[in-house]
Amino acid sequence: MSSAYRFCPQCASPLDWITQPEDGGEKSRLRCTSCEWTHWNNPTPVLAAIIEYRGQVLLARNAAWSGRMFALITGFMEAGESPEEGIAREIKEETHLDTLSLNLIGVYDFQRMNQIIIAWHAVADGEIRLSPELVEYKLLDPEDVVCWPAGTGYALAEWLRRRGIEPRFMEFPRPTQD
Repeated sequence: MSSAYRFCPQCASPLDWITQPEDGGEKSRLRCTSCEWTHWNNPTPVLAAIIEYRGQVLLARNAAWSGRMFALITGFMEAGESPEEGIAREIKEETHLDTLSLNLIGVYDFQRMNQIIIAWHAVADGEIRLSPELVEYKLLDPEDVVCWPAGTGYALAEWLRRRGIEPRFMEFPRPTQD
């Protein structure tokens, strides 16, 4: 187990992996040995949108990513907003599009990033103008979309199935073993 936390945010004492009984049994968590603060390390909710723009699916490439991987528009909720408000805001901020309708697709586990993804189908319109966070986008007919075998890719596959389209998944190279 690893964590970015090394010191208590309340008293600055070192944190230690300490096992204690909890409702579900014994659990090892980073805990402060001085003030007993606990780092719960609960998953972060992430909002994601399958944007349907004039009958096509909009996928975008993040400026921070290497390669040419395209994905859904995603982001975090702000304090005081609902998930619907949050994803509409993210769509506006990242693409400049106006959200016309939202329908919840589902909630997906993304353990690699310690996140829970709340995925929406968003019908949006306007003139696409990407934020500096994104470097390019592409528009695909739904039947041409290839899903990825992780988090938001499963949401995209579910949305395609609901439209009567059997999803196709890309294959990631498996690491070789020596």
